Amino acid sequence: MKVLIVPLLKRKIAPKVTAARPRMVFDLISGLVKRGHRVSVLGTANSLAPGAKIIQVVKKSFRELGPFENAFYAHTAFLTKQVKILEKIGNNFDIIHNHCYPEFFPLLASKSIKSPILTTIHAQMTKELDFALSLFNNQKNIFFISISKAAKKLAKKTKIYQTIYNGIDTNLYKFFPKKEKYLLWIGRLSKAKDNSGRFLDPKGVRWAIRLARETNSKLLLSGNVEDIKFFNKDVKPYLSSKIRWIGKISPEQPLSKREVVKLMQKAKAFLMTVNWYEPFGLVMAEAQSCGTPVIGFKRGSVSELVKNGKTGFVVSPKEGIEGLKNALKNIDKINPKDCRENAERNFSLEKMVENYEKTYCKILRKQPKYV
Repeated sequence: MKVLIVPLLKRKIAPKVTAARPRMVFDLISGLVKRGHRVSVLGTANSLAPGAKIIQVVKKSFRELGPFENAFYAHTAFLTKQVKILEKIGNNFDIIHNHCYPEFFPLLASKSIKSPILTTIHAQMTKELDFALSLFNNQKNIFFISISKAAKKLAKKTKIYQTIYNGIDTNLYKFFPKKEKYLLWIGRLSKAKDNSGRFLDPKGVRWAIRLARETNSKLLLSGNVEDIKFFNKDVKPYLSSKIRWIGKISPEQPLSKREVVKLMQKAKAFLMTVNWYEPFGLVMAEAQSCGTPVIGFKRGSVSELVKNGKTGFVVSPKEGIEGLKNALKNIDKINPKDCRENAERNFSLEKMVENYEKTYCKILRKQPKYV
C-alpha cells in the first residue's frame, strides 16, 4: 500500500537520531519498507530513510535552523506549510500516518482529504491536548492511536481507536547476562518549572541521585540538558567518583545508540524514577532487551512495560525512597532472561510494525473504495 508518513519537523528522521519520537518513526518507516510498502515522508529535506521518498517541507529541522527573532512564528509557519502540502497530496495515498509535533496540526487538513489519517499520540495527554484532539472525534477518516493503556486512560474526551506499543530493535539492544555494580539513569533534564521557580524534574534524576547516595551505589547518568541551570543546581553538586555524568552537556542526547547499548547491557538496574505520567518510555524496553531489570515508580506506562517482581520492580510513589531502596535490595532476584523475553514478546520492532500494518488494513477495509 502507499503510506504517507507525516513526521515532526522539530527533528529530522534519520538513523542516528536518538530522540524517542523520530527514532520510533524511523524504525516504523524501515519496517514498512521491508514489508514492501511504498512509503513517503512529508518532512525535512535532510531526513534520511532508505527506501522511502522524502517530500520536502523545510530544508532542515527546527533544531538545526535558526535562530529566529520569533521562533514560535517561524515554527508554526513551517507547520502550516506542511498542512497545506498535505491537503494537496493526501489523496494520492492509501493511508496517512501522522506523528507530528504537535499532533493536531495535520488534522486541520483532514476535511480536504478522503484518505484515512491515523494519528499516533506520542505526547502526554494533557487537558489541552485532549481538548484539541477531541475536536476531530466526529470525522470518519480520523483515527487516534495511544502508545500505552495508561496513556489511553488520560484521554477523557478524545476517542482512541486502538493502543499500539512502540517497538525497539532487539538486534541492536542485545542480551547481555553479566552485570556490573552500577545503576543507570538516562533521561531529560526538562526546562519546565513550577510556580516557585523549581525545576519540575519529570524524568526523576533527583530520585536516582538520592537513591545512589543513600545506598552508596555507583550511578551513571546521561541525557539531554534543556536548561544548564537545572544541571548546575541539581546534578553537578553531587557528581563524584561514584556518581558520574556520561557524555557532554548538551540539549541533545550526547550518546550514540551503541554507546547507550553498552551502558544498558552491563547495568545492575535501569532507573525509571519518573515524576510524570510516562506515555511509554522506550528506555524501559531497551534496558530489558539487554537483560537489565528496571526499577521505576508506578506512574504512566511503567507497570505495563515492567512486570513487577519478574523483570524489575514497580514502586508506589507513596513509598518514595524507601520503596526504591527495597527494590534495589531485591534486584539480584530478577533473571536477565525474563527481561529479554518480555522485550522480545511485547516490545520488538517487528511486533510494532506488524500491529500498525494490521491496523492500516483494518481501517482500509472500512473505507468505501476498498469494500
